[in-house]
Amino acid sequence: MLNISEPPSKQQDVSGFNHPIFELAFRSYFLMGSFTSIVALIIWLANLNGIFTFDLSGLSPTIWHAHEMIFGFAATVAVGFILTAVQTWAGRPSITKKPLAALILLWIAVRLSVWVNTETSIYLAIALQSMWWLSVIYCYANIVLKAQNRRNYLFIPILTFMGILNIALLLLDIKGESQMALHLARTGVMLFTLLMTIVGGRVIPFFTVRGANTSPIKMPPLFEYVNLVAVICSVIVYALGPNLISITVFSVIMLITGFLQLIRIVFWRTIKTISVPLLWSLHLSYLLMAIGTLLLGASQLNVGVQVSSALHLITIGAVGLMIISMMSRVSLGHTGRMLTPRPVISWAFMMIVLAAVIRVVFPYFGLMVEAWALSVILWVVAHLIFLFVYIPILTSPRVP
Repeated sequence: MLNISEPPSKQQDVSGFNHPIFELAFRSYFLMGSFTSIVALIIWLANLNGIFTFDLSGLSPTIWHAHEMIFGFAATVAVGFILTAVQTWAGRPSITKKPLAALILLWIAVRLSVWVNTETSIYLAIALQSMWWLSVIYCYANIVLKAQNRRNYLFIPILTFMGILNIALLLLDIKGESQMALHLARTGVMLFTLLMTIVGGRVIPFFTVRGANTSPIKMPPLFEYVNLVAVICSVIVYALGPNLISITVFSVIMLITGFLQLIRIVFWRTIKTISVPLLWSLHLSYLLMAIGTLLLGASQLNVGVQVSSALHLITIGAVGLMIISMMSRVSLGHTGRMLTPRPVISWAFMMIVLAAVIRVVFPYFGLMVEAWALSVILWVVAHLIFLFVYIPILTSPRVP
């Protein structure tokens, strides 16, 4: 079910739309997402140090940063994976060649509009981003609905909600409602915990059994159902916000959800994965998500935990590590290569973990500026390593 693959090319011609980059969405979207995170963080760090100033008529700096990392980076990679995986899930061909190229060009137009960041360019970005989300949702829904692949219908509302958050965030901030826009950005982070719960719950046990040669991992169905419901509730509670949800209810839901996620990890035989980078990185990312959710709950209990720290542990440590780990694995497996990444990729994984730890811990010692700088540098270097290793792989034909 999880062996997403693309057929070997029958032609040696790699010009035009026959180029490997247009063979399934993961190739281009992984590269574009990684590159976007590098550019966005360099611009953000330059802004924090007074080297670069954002146009005041466009998105506010904080929202620009949040938008590009959540939607320009994380959502881009997630869409690339989902539009690739659906081909195997539904047993029907996914978007490729010219349609995929059109979707890529639309995405590039959105990025350029956001990076220009004037009032006019942001309104253009809103229009283009809406077209992009509608196209993505249509492509995905068309495949699963025609195949009656009911198990994966759930990604239709998830992608739809993500797209709505994206557009609403842009509209609110350009209208001066930056605090509400920030709340929606953070809600987007919580939505990624749901995505990680679903996708991680499918692939991590499967990969662990195969990669670490363990006995089959069987999760109690009732527990899986309760855990999923808890995560969905945590997203809803966060979305509703403090005006509609009491602090007590918020904290209880987050703490229960984080605790359930920790229990889930216990079943996954994490200790068996320590020697396998493509496995321990996935397990650690899930663990950091669980801890981040617990910290979110604790942040409302006057115990000294900052909301920002909890969210950055999730965004950098959980989402960031899972993404670079999944990109590294998928890029090898689905281009016909052995699942043995170059050793330097392990260093990239560790840099992402260190970036998360520094960003969360340093501010408690009054080292906010240092936390910003070091975490950005580590993230950028990690993704430069990824691009250096995987650009040749993702732009080359599948190995026979």
